[in-house]
Amino acid sequence: MREETEDKKIVLTTPITDEDILSLRTGDVIYVTGLLVTGRDAMHERMLRGDADLSVDLQGGVLYHAGPIMKEKADEPGKYELVACGPTTSMRMESVEAEFLEKTGVKVLIGKGGMGEKTAAACWEKKAIHTVFPGGCAVLAAACVEEVEGVEWADLGMPEAAWILRAKEFGPLVVSIDTEGNNLFAENRELFRVRKEAVL
Repeated sequence: MREETEDKKIVLTTPITDEDILSLRTGDVIYVTGLLVTGRDAMHERMLRGDADLSVDLQGGVLYHAGPIMKEKADEPGKYELVACGPTTSMRMESVEAEFLEKTGVKVLIGKGGMGEKTAAACWEKKAIHTVFPGGCAVLAAACVEEVEGVEWADLGMPEAAWILRAKEFGPLVVSIDTEGNNLFAENRELFRVRKEAVL
């Protein structure tokens, strides 16, 4: 679901549909509410090997490239609170993200920095977007998370496990790849190259 709040925030609520994101363009700022699942290199590898599945359905969901810092609750063993949750460099997942989108149906990727041509093409084909959360704001990210609902594949270690988070207006998130495959970081690199040549 997509809505615009009184203060003009664009908020997407999971599960997210194609229609919710088709009109978004690179540079737009959005927020997401609902379930976020964290996933880095090892989580992608296990998911794509096909020898294990998550209990949570990622169709229409949000994948956050992050290695969160968690603290087990003293009064509730097995329950966790989120201390910090800054984004991981998304380009680390470039070689496998297209396949991940194909398999899972994720609609919103969140990370740090841009992604490449392969992911941009997959975002166009599968109607998904990549967004960027501001670096250095790990505590702000944690403040947007209302609850840690659980963890799967904990054997991968705290940063690599799949943490299931419930968030409210998580953001701000800048759209860096839209559903037409436009890539903000690639466009900016070309713009800077042209400007540099003119100066030189």
